[in-house]
Amino acid sequence: MVFADAALRRVLEVIDGRRSAAHMYPLLAAGLAESVLSARAAAAVRGGPATLQRVRARPAGSAEPATAVEAFGTYRRGRRTHALACRIERVAATGPESTAWQIVALHIG
Repeated sequence: MVFADAALRRVLEVIDGRRSAAHMYPLLAAGLAESVLSARAAAAVRGGPATLQRVRARPAGSAEPATAVEAFGTYRRGRRTHALACRIERVAATGPESTAWQIVALHIG
């Protein structure tokens, strides 16, 4: 799923300070943005930028078309490999599209 890869990459870039937080707000549910920003200070202590390595996505549930997806993957920071996972759901959107994908749960290890 292209959205999962792009969204997780953008979140890691915000945590590293390579992107402004405004880039991730449309991608995350309301409460998640603050928790990602709190991880920003801890990332400054760790060495090197985070590099997304692999992302896999699986439908969550049996709805057709899929309304929820669980994505998981790995990223590297320096010489260490870490895991991350998220749940992505279709939510109501404004504009020409009536729905959009959004991360509603996120865990970064």
